[in-house]
Amino acid sequence: MPTMLDAVVVGAGPNGLTAAVELARRGLAVEVFEAAQTIGGGARTEELTLPGFRHDPCSAVHPLGVGSPAFNAMPLARHGLTWLHPDLPMAHPFPDGTAALLSRSVGETAMSLGPRDAGTYRRLLTPFLGKWDAIAADFLRTQWDGPPRDPLTYARFGPVAVQPAALLVRRFRERKARGMLAGLAAHGIAPLGSLGTGGMALIFALAAHSVGWPVPRGGSQAISDALGSYLREQGGAIHTDFEVKRLDDLPPARAYVFDTSPTALARIAGLGNAYRGYRYGPSVFKVDYALDGPMPWTAEAARRAGTVHIGPTYGEISAALRAAADGRDPSVPFLITAQPSVVDPTRAPAGKHTFWAYGHVPGGWEGDALEVIERQLDRFAPGFRDLVLARAVAGPPGLAARNANYVGGDIATGSVEGLRLLVRPKLTRVPYETAHPSVFICSSATPPGPGVHGMSGHHAARAVWRRLRGRASGAG
Repeated sequence: MPTMLDAVVVGAGPNGLTAAVELARRGLAVEVFEAAQTIGGGARTEELTLPGFRHDPCSAVHPLGVGSPAFNAMPLARHGLTWLHPDLPMAHPFPDGTAALLSRSVGETAMSLGPRDAGTYRRLLTPFLGKWDAIAADFLRTQWDGPPRDPLTYARFGPVAVQPAALLVRRFRERKARGMLAGLAAHGIAPLGSLGTGGMALIFALAAHSVGWPVPRGGSQAISDALGSYLREQGGAIHTDFEVKRLDDLPPARAYVFDTSPTALARIAGLGNAYRGYRYGPSVFKVDYALDGPMPWTAEAARRAGTVHIGPTYGEISAALRAAADGRDPSVPFLITAQPSVVDPTRAPAGKHTFWAYGHVPGGWEGDALEVIERQLDRFAPGFRDLVLARAVAGPPGLAARNANYVGGDIATGSVEGLRLLVRPKLTRVPYETAHPSVFICSSATPPGPGVHGMSGHHAARAVWRRLRGRASGAG
């Protein structure tokens, strides 16, 4: 009879690997099983276009990664993870060649928004500067899981964070500030009238000023590889190219931890309709480019930024997100773009560049948004198509095929509209537990939700540890 493991983790994305590491560090026998041939999930790097061009199929820029309490408690630098910071975290260009800047400096950011909004921005952000560690610990979690680490900051940040972005932008008078904040909120892939979208904008802005918006040297795969290396150092094992269709496919264990979508967990673990009401959200249409040179942005600041947001007005951004949520085809998409090679020369051959862009589309959409995306890019980087050596295109079906957690192409593994960012996968005291006492879920379908930060895995590991420790003391 095989030896009973303490924990088996299904899925080697950042959350699954984080959960495995934290259990292994507690002395438990842990093994990870991953269906793909490589670990990483949403944090991977591949040559999608041409040899020598290293692309991140999903996430590329990681403010929540470099600022993650879970990652920062691990010696990931010793396992090969190096963060590289571009001159500017983010630029938000406008048709006249100017740009709003999300800089490491609050002052520089404020001044780029114009004299009528500079003071408002300073007053909004200044109370939270120097408090990133407490804010990250208090908000990257289930909100009812114990008292906050910093109650005063929590009481001040919370009422602002719960606001819709539509309300937050009313503090500002000019299009630059309103557009920049709308673009930050759009990372949540929810209409800007949704609760909490103002908090998303605030978190991303505060991250830029506190920890930056860096890229990992060599690509997002470096995050996953560092987690995998550290897990093995702690005695854990990883099995790739191993698709799990039912629990009986796995070795005996005291706990099974799923870094999967809730619907996949229910199917594999035999939980029936446990997550029948779980809703997936809109998707994106993503294009990865191999370029013969840097993007020819009209706005000089955009040439120095790791991330560039394309959508000049609040109204245009809001309309694009609303269309995706309502199931309508994109016409003038809001684009989130990243150009890692401006700071990381390992991503492309000498003199060449990698670049990616995505716009929002309905979940499961089967159309082609390439032309509307490139038309939007051409507004702010005229002639960029002349630099394109190759492109790799992925709409919702392609994204879902690339990562099984992206149901219908939903890269957030669940809608974040309304209260769904806080209450996921369903309302329960411990969202990482399931109806099966030995089965847990640790994916971004659980709080605090999407992003490469490992915090869902961190909190799930705590839930597993409490359950196993309780069984051991009960047996004694």
